[in-house]
Amino acid sequence: MFKLAHISDVHLGPLPSLSIQELFSKRITGFVNWHRNRRKHLFGSTLDLLLDDIRAHQADHVAVTGDLVNLASGIEIRAAAAWLRALGDPADTSVVPGNHDAYVPGAYEKTMRAWYDYVRGDLAPPQWQDDRHIFPYLRVRGKVAIVGCSTAVATPPFAASGFFGARQARDTVNILRAAGEAGLFRVVMIHHPPIRGATAFYKRMIGIRRFAAVISTGGAELVLHGHTHLNTLHWLRGQMQPVPVVGIASASQGPGSIKPPAAYNLFSIDGSPGAWELSGERFSLNRAGDAVMPESADIFAR
Repeated sequence: MFKLAHISDVHLGPLPSLSIQELFSKRITGFVNWHRNRRKHLFGSTLDLLLDDIRAHQADHVAVTGDLVNLASGIEIRAAAAWLRALGDPADTSVVPGNHDAYVPGAYEKTMRAWYDYVRGDLAPPQWQDDRHIFPYLRVRGKVAIVGCSTAVATPPFAASGFFGARQARDTVNILRAAGEAGLFRVVMIHHPPIRGATAFYKRMIGIRRFAAVISTGGAELVLHGHTHLNTLHWLRGQMQPVPVVGIASASQGPGSIKPPAAYNLFSIDGSPGAWELSGERFSLNRAGDAVMPESADIFAR
């Protein structure tokens, strides 16, 4: 049995001091939002509680579906790289970027360079290359194929949309088909929810129909996403049966907000092609904010 933990929207804090030059961009809106809203509810200690519980459950792999930082400043990007190294070996941790990781033009390249060991596929070059497409990537762990996709793009102020383009769609289909032919359980990671209406228009994923076609033609057994800071379950049409699309609350969300408190999902994967066995449990921060407790023994229950 393979145990996969899923966290998202880490939003590492506190926000560092930024120069006037750094704030003279879209970052000023995020800076104001952080001090008015996010800093009141996002706590690093909450994230530590989640990670301790994940280790206690002996997860084989951790999937992180984006938004490790807030404004994608250089200090934040380096701090997130250090956090990833503390989280675990790159072989046991897979990351895809979110919109906050590509907050302003040029930030995406800096984050991918700094986090490269955690966002590259098994056959990718060991060193970052500026002219190379990273996504989609493929990582094979036992009987599980982890496919990382990116929707991270810099957007104008007051927008948080993502983009899934044609080139990435074609490559993802090819990877999923090959993984299916190899008899692997396919997990797709992406930041924005690939579900129409799952989030506000200005936060939407552009390319939802394209992604749905990828899943229905390439095949997959599980899709993981973040972005909404909500615990959600949707379904997409698959080759043989519906594919679960699972979202998770922010890993740093403290209690007392309109958004659910921090949580992670723990998936257990077993079986074989045509007879896969998938179960999912959710563990969430308690009301006191001092412990992580089981919330749902079966997140797939309808």
